[in-house]
Amino acid sequence: MANAPWAMKQEWHHAVFLHWPVSAESLRDKIPEELEIDEFNGTAWIGLVLFKAEKTRVRFTPPIPTVESYNELNVRTYVKYKGRTGVYFFSLDADSFLAVKAAGTGGFLPYRHADMEYDQHKGQWEFTSNRTHKGSFPESLHLKFRVVSKPIQSNPFEHWLTERYCLWTKPQKNLLRVDISHIPWNLHYVEGEIGVNTMANFLAKDLHQEKAISHYAKPVKVLFYPPVIEK
Repeated sequence: MANAPWAMKQEWHHAVFLHWPVSAESLRDKIPEELEIDEFNGTAWIGLVLFKAEKTRVRFTPPIPTVESYNELNVRTYVKYKGRTGVYFFSLDADSFLAVKAAGTGGFLPYRHADMEYDQHKGQWEFTSNRTHKGSFPESLHLKFRVVSKPIQSNPFEHWLTERYCLWTKPQKNLLRVDISHIPWNLHYVEGEIGVNTMANFLAKDLHQEKAISHYAKPVKVLFYPPVIEK
């Protein structure tokens, strides 16, 4: 797999993980039946992950013009298939039309276009995302935060939330797996305020009313490998 000739290469900068506990029952009918919901001590989790994607390219080639850099926000949960753990995405928003078109072709992944800004001023980061994709529910996230810790020693729970190295998707009749490779996350704690959060609108609970478990991560270089059909 490490020698896959056309693996996609990318860098993720200024990643922020926001997590909330949810019931597995609230997710079950949103996930392909082949996948088992992965729980930590009997609880499922929903995650919002935002980052700047940089230097997007097919491995061993120059960056792809106009798709090289963009902002992304995804909504995900954690799943298992035949003992292997990974991620299932409910939505992936990006502010690049070409990235959305490329990754969303044929329903491969649920990418949607959004207007986004992600900037730092005097040590404080501000992220805004407003989905504008035609025919999609207009979900939004507005967040301000500061990184408040030195790198932390990840504990088993934080490792479970963040160290995920494959995703599954089922655009048609086959369950597909995409393997992902990067070094372990260098996590920091953050503090901040979520001003608007209408993401994961399919949940009965209002995530905006509950405090998230939050982490910030230093940049990593990422490889995405070609999808494989699960048997």
